[in-house]
Amino acid sequence: MVENSLKFHKQNISSINSYTRRINDEVNDGQIGYYHLPSFEIDGLIHAISSIKNMDFDSVVLVGVGGSSLGVKALYDMLNLKKELIFLDNLDPFSIEQKSAKINPQKSIFIISSKSGTTIETISIYKYILDKFDIKDYSNFIFITDPNSPLENHAKKINATIFNIPKNVGGRFSVLSAIGLVPLGLCGADIKALLDGANSVKEQYLQNGDDTILQKAYHYATHKSAKINVLFSYSDRLTSFNEWYIQLWAESLGKKRGYKRVGLTPVGLVGSKDQHSFLQLIMEGIKDKTVTFITIKDHGSDIVVPNLNLDFLSGCDFVNSKPISDVFNAQAHSTMQALSSELISIDEIALDRIDEWHCGWLIYYYELLTSAIGVMFGINTYDQPGVEMGKRILKKLLDDSD
Repeated sequence: MVENSLKFHKQNISSINSYTRRINDEVNDGQIGYYHLPSFEIDGLIHAISSIKNMDFDSVVLVGVGGSSLGVKALYDMLNLKKELIFLDNLDPFSIEQKSAKINPQKSIFIISSKSGTTIETISIYKYILDKFDIKDYSNFIFITDPNSPLENHAKKINATIFNIPKNVGGRFSVLSAIGLVPLGLCGADIKALLDGANSVKEQYLQNGDDTILQKAYHYATHKSAKINVLFSYSDRLTSFNEWYIQLWAESLGKKRGYKRVGLTPVGLVGSKDQHSFLQLIMEGIKDKTVTFITIKDHGSDIVVPNLNLDFLSGCDFVNSKPISDVFNAQAHSTMQALSSELISIDEIALDRIDEWHCGWLIYYYELLTSAIGVMFGINTYDQPGVEMGKRILKKLLDDSD
């Protein structure tokens, strides 16, 4: 299971209950669809995925950027899945060429994923694939997009497989929709367990009255000096989760509210290596940060520090014969104690293990936390006008260069 321990002062719930009502209104009005994804009926999706899995393939190639790839990569890197998932998720020509050179088009399933259906990076890489591999047969191509998008119309014309994203589910909140469930299911993930974990969060925090997320959101949103939120994940497998969190946090919470600018800056760290770099800044630099630690109780490994006594290195012998996982987790908890001694706001999310259920829990927890902070900021958590402006400028720049 999961424990979220807050190491800072909690508010009297009556003083923040108004936010609970606003969040419930947002859930119940049906306009923000991600809230309801854990209850998605997936029998049809599982059947469709099973049919595709009957094809002869060694790898899945996902072409998508931002919300179409970051959450998928976060989950794929956390889970130990059977099939290789290759991400073409950035318009870096060197990376595209290097990754494409390793793809066998006859032994791959290609997923072209874009909510709008017009994402310039995704469509450009798709065109490159068509040209490089001289594609004539689309039987191993899947398109994931909004209903009636330009990309869906294209997919229909070439008679390719299509999965839709609900119109009211935003890209960065979409990993528990077909965006993530299709590629992860093809690679062997238990997608029902993913949704079960997410549904546990929904029940705990939205239906059963647990106020932990609300308290944490209020502390973050109203903190007088800490406008930087550090996610300190104690597992290499959570590195890509940190990247997903950064997109979710930055794109959702960095907004203009009238003439005022609001936002919380996300930073993703991985323990224990970042104890030797960024931790110094948190400990003795400006107190403008809060820190969430993610720890894993069972790392799935029983290796130990060998009981070796090396010349001149006796000062390191205090960990001899101890499981490396115990040393690792002790590093996390000692870092927490050090930060608490400096009166820095921290909390811990302790997962029993990394599996589909816990991954689904973690994804939905952070989506719900983001929404709660957005309500407290009084902003539209789900748009990205700053990103859209950059897209318009890009189009103008390239049109003008012709």
